[in-house]
Amino acid sequence: MAVLPDRWIQDMALNHGMIEPFAKQRQRIGKISYGVSSYGYDFRLSDEFKIPDFSRANNLDPKKMSQNRFGDYRGRKCLIPPNSFILGRSLEYFRIPRDVIVICQGKSTYARSGVIVNVTPLEPEWEGFITVALVNSAPIPATIYSGEGIAQLIFIRAEEGCRISYADRKGKYQAQKQIGLSRV
Repeated sequence: MAVLPDRWIQDMALNHGMIEPFAKQRQRIGKISYGVSSYGYDFRLSDEFKIPDFSRANNLDPKKMSQNRFGDYRGRKCLIPPNSFILGRSLEYFRIPRDVIVICQGKSTYARSGVIVNVTPLEPEWEGFITVALVNSAPIPATIYSGEGIAQLIFIRAEEGCRISYADRKGKYQAQKQIGLSRV
């Protein structure tokens, strides 16, 4: 296994459609950085969000998320209520090769403001927009920005392709086009 460098990521994005749209450069004046990095890619947050409505909820059950109400919101920025969370999605659409697994880590810029991004793998041959949970651990609202960096992906390549990929298993989140609630 090897962590993959920026030139491999750029080649796979530009010539094989692994990341669309793809941002080559990393520095953004006045914005939270996004784009290719030395060994990863900082993806952007879209302007679509799902905000939970807890007014009639007495618990959250990942096996019964459809029973909980979420409001849809679109905007250039979004407030996460204190000690709560929202769901968002990547601006980029990803197509992961069969011999690669990707690990998602939150950006330190947001972590320093109390915003935690869930850590998740992108499995071999998974494709779609990434649904991310954004948790505000602070006792006051936290602002997040669409079109700017939200998390970093680290690409790890195996010596050979996996025996059974996410696509082979017909994974439940395959080719998701919008923010998806948990499904069992």
